[in-house]
Amino acid sequence: MNKKHMHNIELKDIRIKDKFFDQYIGLIENEAIPYQWEALNDKVKDAEPSCCINNFNIAAGHKEGEFHGFVFQDTDLAKWLEAVSFLIESKTNSQWSKIVEDVIKLVGATQQDDGYLNTYFTIKEPEEKWTNLRECHELYTAGHMIEAAVAHYKATGSEDFLQVVCKLADHIDDTFGLGEGKIKGYGGHQEIELALIKLYKVTDEKRYLNLSKYFIDQRGVEPFYFDIESEKRGFTKHFGASYMYERDYNQTHLPVREQSDAVGHAVRAVYMYAAMADLANLTQDKSLEEACNRLWNNIVHKKLYITGAIGSTSIGEAFTFDYDLPNDTVYAETCASIGLIFFANRMLKLELHGKYGDVIEKALYNTVLSGMGLDGKSFFYVNPLEVWPEACEKNPIKKHVKPVRQKWFGCACCPPNIARLLMGLGEYIYTVNGNTIYTHLYIGDEASIQLDEGTATIMQKSNYPWSGDIRVSVTSEEAFDKQLAFRIPGWCYDFSIKVNDKNMNCKVKEGFIFVDTPIEKETTIELVLDMPVEKIYANPQVRANAGKVAIQRGPLVYCIEEVDNGDNLSSLRLSDDTQLSWKLDDDILGGIVTISGKAYKTDDESWTEELYSNKKKVETIQTIKAVPYCTWGNRNPGEMLCWIRE
Repeated sequence: MNKKHMHNIELKDIRIKDKFFDQYIGLIENEAIPYQWEALNDKVKDAEPSCCINNFNIAAGHKEGEFHGFVFQDTDLAKWLEAVSFLIESKTNSQWSKIVEDVIKLVGATQQDDGYLNTYFTIKEPEEKWTNLRECHELYTAGHMIEAAVAHYKATGSEDFLQVVCKLADHIDDTFGLGEGKIKGYGGHQEIELALIKLYKVTDEKRYLNLSKYFIDQRGVEPFYFDIESEKRGFTKHFGASYMYERDYNQTHLPVREQSDAVGHAVRAVYMYAAMADLANLTQDKSLEEACNRLWNNIVHKKLYITGAIGSTSIGEAFTFDYDLPNDTVYAETCASIGLIFFANRMLKLELHGKYGDVIEKALYNTVLSGMGLDGKSFFYVNPLEVWPEACEKNPIKKHVKPVRQKWFGCACCPPNIARLLMGLGEYIYTVNGNTIYTHLYIGDEASIQLDEGTATIMQKSNYPWSGDIRVSVTSEEAFDKQLAFRIPGWCYDFSIKVNDKNMNCKVKEGFIFVDTPIEKETTIELVLDMPVEKIYANPQVRANAGKVAIQRGPLVYCIEEVDNGDNLSSLRLSDDTQLSWKLDDDILGGIVTISGKAYKTDDESWTEELYSNKKKVETIQTIKAVPYCTWGNRNPGEMLCWIRE
């Protein structure tokens, strides 16, 4: 397969028109972005203050005061700016344009003469710049600011913000590297690597690509840089947590090309793997590609939750070991699933295979959407698969799990990350390679796509994920051969396809079916993906799910909630012959597909006050109702359960 011309669709060339995602994107545009702007300005009542804009005003000299927040507090604003830039690109008359221009001026006013840009070190510790890369996130913060500026440039064509971050990137390039007098280090939290590649793509400045490669190549080599810098500053610590000093925590235990297991902080890991895949593609580095494949397989086959979540422990927000996937103490940070989508999207550039779209879909429709409430103003940082509210309150090892979404966080990385992903969703639907259009996600849209021999307009309509009936039309001004490739999801075992009303017999190849369109200028495709309700079982090595079953229909994982099924959900069980049926329920959350079936429940009233008994439990039969996991927690607070006893 020739991947020379492979590319995604620019946001300016696609408009999402989808009943399901219009709701979520509308929430981002109309609720989340304005709400997050209020939060960044400390105007949300009873929410943890951000102090982000205040920090920039102090750093710019517009007011006096002290820095507040985390050392990486600037990134909340950067990700918000990126989300709004995506909005501006899709809607050129956005009301946010003037506010963004003012914010960019404020950010530029904080930049130092040499290009350095970071409000924490400008205000609080100006003499400590670049002395604690392991903990202090300066490169991570710079990376998010660069990504925001690239998005703004692509949306508006204005170079105002881009010039700020180019000056910042030039400063980083002057500071880091193997040359005489340079710092031979790298960031504790990966992100700069991704950002520099994006900056390279819009500026064509090869130094930025080489700098990204340097940060990847240098990571994990001896002598170990983090120990060197620690000794230089007298072993002082910023956070002090012991796990931050373990080499696998920030993926420095081995040079990246020798790594095989996904370890450490989950977000840092997948951000780094995404950059590795980018570099492997741009530089044709086979050793990096091989490492990416090993790490991908380790995550997908041994460390991935059914909901597309990663990171199984709250201690370090990290991976633990193969098959360790607890449901009630899981961390599953929203940002980690977003990072996994970044990784999968870049793996598609290395290998056009449907398995990557499967993971994008799984993470997107389940964990990412779960991370934001249907009000657009409440958020989950942690995405558990089992919730017992009393335990969340009273059991110290479950304190990180919240039964209700929060208004904001002191470390508020997730809310603006959700916003920027969903506002940039159009970039994930298609990939173009030569004259072939690959469809990875079934999201209603209209897109103008540049192919090798001309331009095609593609329109996609469906009621996905509630229905697997998808209609696609492709038109072009010129008549030329085009090929369409449609991902057949891993959960779909039966499908049919018509091209211009004629039944076609297509075989699945590498997760796709391929349709050679006639030479005519217009082609209509009707694809039907069978979408039955399924019981899903975990590998027996996943001990947390032994004897349990999950419910799935199409891309959606389902869960049961106390509001529909009563309390003590763990006392419910499904039998082998339980028949599960689905229906569109207009009375719940504006209309969702729910799944119901008969279940057995241990009868509490038949139990004595004794804690244990040798008597067989008495069970009653009841009908259970399951809802999509992405919608849980939007009604009455209570218990929630994904894996049910069978």
